[in-house]
Amino acid sequence: LAMGADRGIHIDVPADQMATFQPIHVSKILAKLAEQEKADIVMLGKLAIDDDSNQAAQMTASILNWPQGVFASKIEKTDAGLEVVREVDGGLETIRINLPAVLSADLRLNEPRYATLPNIMKAKKKKVVKMTPADLGVDTTPRIQIVTVEDPPVREAGQ
Repeated sequence: LAMGADRGIHIDVPADQMATFQPIHVSKILAKLAEQEKADIVMLGKLAIDDDSNQAAQMTASILNWPQGVFASKIEKTDAGLEVVREVDGGLETIRINLPAVLSADLRLNEPRYATLPNIMKAKKKKVVKMTPADLGVDTTPRIQIVTVEDPPVREAGQ
């Protein structure tokens, strides 16, 4: 909010559900919010720091049946929609997509900005609506069961 948003929406997931909260749940919540807010763009990061799954943007686009521009390193608005430059293994790929759309950001998309103290103080007065997944009609029952997590075998010393 200190970076310029007019208001916020906080989705409260109970602590006892966090261990089984999965990217599909995040995607369903974002899709419901996009529909509810009549959004033209849903913008996400590329990876989450907790599980590095890189799934939320793609699944959100699928649920909404919207085009997606993932791994975006440059985005330009055109008369027809968006032109997205994305990094791929062989270099750069430019795609054109219509709005509404789902985007995910590559780390080269922008220079980070930092909130100023006056804007931090103003943000405290901005409205933040608190909801739960159930308020949006999203079932957070786990879809994946983790059976086991093991360390890789120890490598033998080289010669």
